[in-house]
Amino acid sequence: MALPTAATALERGMQELGLASDILPGLLEYLDLLQRWNKAYNLTAIRDPLDMVYRHLLDSLAVAPHIPGSAGRIIDVGTGAGLPGVPLALLMPDKQFDLLDSNGKKTRFLFQVKTALGLDNMTVHHGRAESWKPPQSYDVVLSRAFASLEEMVDTCSHLCDANGCFLAMKGTRPDAEIAALAGRCEVRNVHRLQVPGLPEQRHLIELGLQQESRTG
Repeated sequence: MALPTAATALERGMQELGLASDILPGLLEYLDLLQRWNKAYNLTAIRDPLDMVYRHLLDSLAVAPHIPGSAGRIIDVGTGAGLPGVPLALLMPDKQFDLLDSNGKKTRFLFQVKTALGLDNMTVHHGRAESWKPPQSYDVVLSRAFASLEEMVDTCSHLCDANGCFLAMKGTRPDAEIAALAGRCEVRNVHRLQVPGLPEQRHLIELGLQQESRTG
């Protein structure tokens, strides 16, 4: 049986995730830009477009059900090539997404993505998370790039609103990392994600700051 094309795999995966197909053209345009820029700028180690669909696009979209409906401002910290921020910004035009990365070539790529896709709800920032001073805190601090949950909290606690949350994308369930946060963070949930086309485990860790961690 022939392997699916990237477009077919993406459409099938979105159906499995229960997502409407109206953003499919935008996702495919983003995928095309990612492939073209990747040849020159090495934005991601994944080269095959089908792997990009499964490991980048669908992996990003799988977290969508766990973005609080009340969240208006979301920051994707260490966004890299725009993951998960770009797919989620396409999916949720009513929410404001700030994409932050310290790598200049990646933020230049994201400026091009924003223009090409007409993503008025996406703002790109070039800088480090610990130095980023937003005019307003965020309802959700989202990332799949941090080495550990503890590092994410240490680096990004000033970005999170008092009633906001951290959403950390992980592979296998990071029990040791969760235990290391005892007394500092409220572990609100550990979501087991099912990403179409990926046999590996995926988890989303939902954290809330305890007040003493914020002020200490």
